[in-house]
Amino acid sequence: MSMHPNRAGDIAVTPRALTIAGSDSGGGAGIQADLKTFQELDVFGMSALTAVTAQNTLGVQGVWPLPPEAVARQIDSIAEDMGTDAVKTGMLFSAEIIRTVAGKLREHRWERVVVDPVMVAKSKVPLLQEEAVEALKKELLPLALVVTPNIPEAETLTGMTIRTLEDRKEAARRIAAFGVRHVVLKGGHEEESEESVDLVYDGRSFLALAAPRIRTSNTHGTGCTFAAAIAAGLAKGLGVEEAVRTAKRYVHCAIEHGIYIGHGGFGPTNHWAYRRRRAEPPGAGGRSGGAGPGAHRSEGAVPPAERPGVALREERWPE
Repeated sequence: MSMHPNRAGDIAVTPRALTIAGSDSGGGAGIQADLKTFQELDVFGMSALTAVTAQNTLGVQGVWPLPPEAVARQIDSIAEDMGTDAVKTGMLFSAEIIRTVAGKLREHRWERVVVDPVMVAKSKVPLLQEEAVEALKKELLPLALVVTPNIPEAETLTGMTIRTLEDRKEAARRIAAFGVRHVVLKGGHEEESEESVDLVYDGRSFLALAAPRIRTSNTHGTGCTFAAAIAAGLAKGLGVEEAVRTAKRYVHCAIEHGIYIGHGGFGPTNHWAYRRRRAEPPGAGGRSGGAGPGAHRSEGAVPPAERPGVALREERWPE
């Protein structure tokens, strides 16, 4: 963290996070979503752009990757001056860019790395070349403290079909075998379930974090936002599990209080909803209320008084 004297002469600490990702001209995903998330979670955000996309709520109209040397120079500019406490990677597009980013992560010895293995946009437009998947597995995942695949991405990374909880556990094991220290297998694509259940695996145990599913099409950028929120928590010194809990609450609020903008099928989420929920008086709880039936506190969980109205149901199993 960056330390500097404030007006009172005390030392103020500024947590910093760097996103290495593509641009979303519609503002719902990519570096735009990442920087909004960092700001809302009191983290100074920086960016290294990997690609420019033309997109909106109707879909993706174009993708233009940047030269790898431009990506490398942006990363070096951050490292040579401000530094960072955590890194989040998103859309990397090509094997060449992946290798460039991995090389810079090693060179600058950044360890709090959150990899969002972005492969396909909500509109089904590919955002990662097929030949880049192997580079992702071999070059980038071994450097990740956390990786956050959704179910389709996990199926691509593992080559297996995921239908059941046991499938998800096995997929997490296979992804961890690439060298990742924490796998967070997201449950947003399990549309039949009444809950959105994320599975966290650290090689020793599985932790399920569940929140009520919100039926809406305004979910554009949820994956980017979730990974960015984890990176923000890590930048502030949280442990991985607590950073994931905070990220899940943040995204839940963003979806629940979605923004109705544009004319397409996938609208953006509301990045300021979490902050507003936290500012509500005790007992207000927003639409999602307080601790619900079946919820229980796991060791290290945030006390109810500090929760912004989002109760997570938690369950843990040993490996």
